[in-house]
Amino acid sequence: MFAQSSRLAVFNIAIALLVVALKYVAYLETASVALYSDALESIVNVLTAIAAAGAVHWSARPPDRHHQFGHHKAEYFSAVLEGVLIVLAAGMIIRAAVIALREPSLMHLSAIGIGLNIAATVINAGWAWLLISKGRENRSPALVADGWHLLTDVATSGAVLVGLGFVAITGWQKLDVLMALAVAFYILWAGGRLIRESMSGLMDEAVTSEVARHIRGVITTNADGAIEAHDIKTRIAGRVTFIEFHLVVPGKMTVAAAHVICDRIEAALKTAIVGSEIVIHIEPEGEAIRKGAVVFRRH
Repeated sequence: MFAQSSRLAVFNIAIALLVVALKYVAYLETASVALYSDALESIVNVLTAIAAAGAVHWSARPPDRHHQFGHHKAEYFSAVLEGVLIVLAAGMIIRAAVIALREPSLMHLSAIGIGLNIAATVINAGWAWLLISKGRENRSPALVADGWHLLTDVATSGAVLVGLGFVAITGWQKLDVLMALAVAFYILWAGGRLIRESMSGLMDEAVTSEVARHIRGVITTNADGAIEAHDIKTRIAGRVTFIEFHLVVPGKMTVAAAHVICDRIEAALKTAIVGSEIVIHIEPEGEAIRKGAVVFRRH
């Protein structure tokens, strides 16, 4: 799982460099402010690709004396950094657009420039889909975040190309600058959303209600011999889902017998929730509670 994420992170840097080169040449060919904004966002892609590669590598490090639960959250820092860089890029695009409105320069549409931008957009679209799908498969927040970022790049590139088409038809070159401003405000929104989503991971967000129901079902199915489970808590840290709960067993049950039940539940949860870490607290029957607990049928 980690090896594939690591390879994708390295290839991500190469793809980002290729795309920024294509888009910058497209800008030089046309002198379009909108294409300049597109190229500037792609420079951010390079920086975030490097950050994502470092985060994927760091998150795979085993637990140590100072980080006894591992380094899984490193990828969330990369995602937050990516959001911040996107916001900064938006500010730079707005600045360039304002300057272009005050000091307009002649734009010349070029088939080569437009063609290069289209090629870069197609590459980004395919790579974004791969990053999101493989990032979800490998439970890598950094790769998923980078994939969604690239999709915003694809959307803005498409909008820029449509805008340039209108410029070619109408001859109204101020539309080029307005498209750059639209791109800037869109990626500003996208960067803010990415920061908010990444902060959820840093704040130990629980699993979704659907996954929570699945976890409760797995516990119930494999808890034969126990009485109930309560205080079921979860948190997500990168590729790892932490699951913790209290398991109530008959007061006369031996430690060995209770341990067998715990092993059975833990094995089932690890199979059902890939990458999960489980902590089970054994309690005697007198500690049972009914409110909010998962009560098992007694045999």
